[in-house]
Amino acid sequence: MTKVTKGFETKFTGWAFILAALLLWAGWGLTTHHIGEYIVAEDFKEVGKNVWYWIWMYRIHIFGWVTMGIAMFALTTLTTGKPYRVVTFPGIGMVIVGTFALAIANAFYYNFGAWGVGKTAGMTPVEVEAFMSDVLFTNQYVTCFIRFGRIFSGVGLVLLGAGFIKWNLMSKWLGWFTALLGLAAMGIILAIPDNFEVYKPIFHVKVVWLIAMGVSLLKSGINTPVEAK
Repeated sequence: MTKVTKGFETKFTGWAFILAALLLWAGWGLTTHHIGEYIVAEDFKEVGKNVWYWIWMYRIHIFGWVTMGIAMFALTTLTTGKPYRVVTFPGIGMVIVGTFALAIANAFYYNFGAWGVGKTAGMTPVEVEAFMSDVLFTNQYVTCFIRFGRIFSGVGLVLLGAGFIKWNLMSKWLGWFTALLGLAAMGIILAIPDNFEVYKPIFHVKVVWLIAMGVSLLKSGINTPVEAK
């Protein structure tokens, strides 16, 4: 037996998912230059062509990740019942950890990309190469944040999708969408860890998932089993 939970809580959560999607896509789509998994010397030249515009687009993108974290925290309040919380809570927690790891990594790219424009201005190619060598270890650490953020999020989505499916919390298709997205995110990073281009479509699929979650919550609410077995 289930009851449909609809009200301010689901509306807030649904709109948070949609806002996260819009911020992520707007920041990514309107930027003048995309940084890959590593910052390279050529990035500073491209960013420097319109540095303040680039900074604001990156800020919008970062706030998209932050808003996604807010949406996931809000989703936690809708999935507090027994026994499904034993699956949904760890799933949401892992997605939140992964999301904020991605937010931190993107914040580094934003700060370092803008800072590097000024630092490398007027440098010779040899000096720029030496500068990049000095920040190589930091670059590597941040790339690890990106990879682990994606993997942690993937693990969480698999658990969350499994909870949706088993207890019919959301539509079956959305449950499978969630779980398969998580598997794809993990699989690509684990199988092809150094190819950002291969992973890039997953980002866009995740934004579509955010929209689907938001629309579903606004339209149908969430099913909460009164006595789940």
